[in-house]
Amino acid sequence: MFDKLVEVICNYVEVEPENIHPESRFMEDLGFTSFDFMSMLGELEDTFDVEVDQQAVADIRTVQEAVDYLETLVK
Repeated sequence: MFDKLVEVICNYVEVEPENIHPESRFMEDLGFTSFDFMSMLGELEDTFDVEVDQQAVADIRTVQEAVDYLETLVK
């Protein structure tokens, strides 16, 4: 799940995959804008065939938090 998320993240920001860590924060560390983040969520919905709850993702700050949330949806 983490590796797939890293692939998707690299579609939105210019960060090398090896520089993305579980504790990386989307906005502060990876340079995401709100628009980038929302666009990425749409791609994640398609990639994992899930529906993201906008309220739930409002609290996601790090890559690991996103992985944890996606894992709850995929199960």
